[in-house]
Amino acid sequence: MSKALVATQASEAPASGASGARQFWRRLRAQRAAMVAAGTVALLVLVALAAPLLTALEGQDPTTYHSALVDSARGGVPIGSLSGISSDHWLGVEPQTGRDLFARLVHGARVSLGVALAATTVQVVLGVVVGVTAALGNRWVDQLLSRATDIIVAMPLIIMALALLAVVPSGFPRPVLVSLIIGFVAWGTIGKIARAATLSLKNLDHVAAARLSGWSTWRIARRELLPGLAAPVITYAALMVPSNIAIEASLSFLGVGVKPPTPSWGQMLTSANVWYQAAPQYLLLPAGALFVTVLALTVLSDGVRTALDPRAASRLRVGTGRRQEAQANAVAETAKTNAVQEAGS
Repeated sequence: MSKALVATQASEAPASGASGARQFWRRLRAQRAAMVAAGTVALLVLVALAAPLLTALEGQDPTTYHSALVDSARGGVPIGSLSGISSDHWLGVEPQTGRDLFARLVHGARVSLGVALAATTVQVVLGVVVGVTAALGNRWVDQLLSRATDIIVAMPLIIMALALLAVVPSGFPRPVLVSLIIGFVAWGTIGKIARAATLSLKNLDHVAAARLSGWSTWRIARRELLPGLAAPVITYAALMVPSNIAIEASLSFLGVGVKPPTPSWGQMLTSANVWYQAAPQYLLLPAGALFVTVLALTVLSDGVRTALDPRAASRLRVGTGRRQEAQANAVAETAKTNAVQEAGS
């Protein structure tokens, strides 16, 4: 009977998965703020991927110095209005060096987004593997991995990253190194989420049926548990991406992240903190890009969380449509109650 139950569930899995994907997409589309955020994120990713093409259209690159475009007598302030904006330099040039700001901004998007996505991937893989192994292992394995996860969670991320980045040879590619360090130091929380979800799922009837059918632990985890982990893992992963962008920017701002001449938004902020009066554009462009990116990813992650769990209300309600709907429902309920009372009297 257990084999028949497992076979029936396996045959129904694709249809239910497809139905679940359609429901998720419908719920996500119903959230206007989340869709605007998704469009913003898609545009940022497109700009990052097309950075070489965009800079080729402008005719510039992010590393070439243009000393003739800065006034050395004034300490390297860009010549011209708005930091030297022209048809050749769409957003002006960098103080002191004269490097093109547009080229550095779009290439910096590749570094910031790439580091954040790579670090999030490492965090998800490590967290899910450790969490599922702890939940499915014996008592000693669970205790060992749970205590290791507690240590990882308790570690101060920025301090650990600063220490590790300071001792690694400078020849190692910095974007890759920053991604690995963030991923290996900050997987603890998602490991706890994966363990808790697995402990809850492994007691369900379909998992017990698969176990009685003689399935191996790996097959049960792959076929029965991992699909159930998708919702909490995707939700938390979406929240980690903006956090990792901010961490990369912080490390680059402190001078231990991505090294010049590779552009990064955090690195640009480090160089711009003394030019906010003479060349405010140099500070506002990377700061604005970081703000828009983190805000869009945060709103999108909240929309994903709400779409995956429709019982949970969004933390970032945007607009007045829902308030107006709630007020209309309250008025309708009051009118209905009054009508019932009048009919009874």
